[in-house]
Amino acid sequence: MSNFTTPVQASEYIAQLGQRIRVARIRRGWSVADLAAKAGINRNTLAALEHGKPGTAIGVCVTVLWALGLEKSLDGVADPDTDVHGKALEASRRPTRAGKPRKSGNEYDF
Repeated sequence: MSNFTTPVQASEYIAQLGQRIRVARIRRGWSVADLAAKAGINRNTLAALEHGKPGTAIGVCVTVLWALGLEKSLDGVADPDTDVHGKALEASRRPTRAGKPRKSGNEYDF
């Protein structure tokens, strides 16, 4: 067992995602057993996901979203093109281009 503790803010997002998955399942009129079967997982695993248990594997989450037809909702997650902060940090580390000093056409020109 690891000593990892999920930060409170992360736990809140995980719980919210679980609730959203549950709502999507209920709107489709599916039982826990129905969705678990469609996703090829155990009912207890789906229940853990819906209850926001942080130890639930990300593969399970993506598979459940796929079974619900919601996998496209992941397209924007951690998209590097929308990472404004990361792009700014990357740009600040780029070296400025320094060329060789050029000799003037007139050697007496200061």
